[in-house]
Amino acid sequence: MSLIASDEAKPRHILDAAEMGAIAHLYRGEVYRSTIWRTRLDNTTNWSIVTMGIALSTTFSSPEASPLPLLLVGLLLAVFLGMEARRYRYFNVWRARARWLEMNFYAPIFTGVARDDGWQMVLARDYTAPRHHISFVRAAGRRLRRNYVWILAVQVIAYYGKIAIHPTPAATLAEFSDRAAVGPIPGWFVLIVGFIYNFGWLGLALSTMWLDGRMHGVKGDAVAMG
Repeated sequence: MSLIASDEAKPRHILDAAEMGAIAHLYRGEVYRSTIWRTRLDNTTNWSIVTMGIALSTTFSSPEASPLPLLLVGLLLAVFLGMEARRYRYFNVWRARARWLEMNFYAPIFTGVARDDGWQMVLARDYTAPRHHISFVRAAGRRLRRNYVWILAVQVIAYYGKIAIHPTPAATLAEFSDRAAVGPIPGWFVLIVGFIYNFGWLGLALSTMWLDGRMHGVKGDAVAMG
């Protein structure tokens, strides 16, 4: 508390022309880094879409083709989501810094009204003690809600559609369950694991959405540092 009070008691540092020029270059660097990491996020999403496309084309190449590729691609999607969540944690650092500068340095220049007198101290702490602003779980939940939920939905629909219609439409629930069997593993067990797998993703998406709302409010704080 004493450290916070002493920081708040200090007068705000007035930037001179050279310092404002340095901040302008700093902002360009943060935007560049956020752009690079945003591109890396797109790469992992593209990998997921490509592998899903390969699994779909293989599975539906003929009525006798096995639905196993659609099960295996689910493991790859989990790996790609994990990679993307890690990359998002880094991207979020650069994005937050750039937005912080936009809202507290550039916007007051245009409006003539300071938004937050303590913004310099907040940014300085982020540079002197760098850290991720979001946990791995929350990062995974965000990428899941914004991208991977649709890819996983396609996987689920395609898999259950495959065993329901190929090689002929399933007449009974027992026949549907038998078609889900993988080698010695019975179909009912595969279906139960599939339900747990998919509802697990749903639980992750909803729980992290609640955490984001708790941290930043219902609409979210686009310029939060931490």
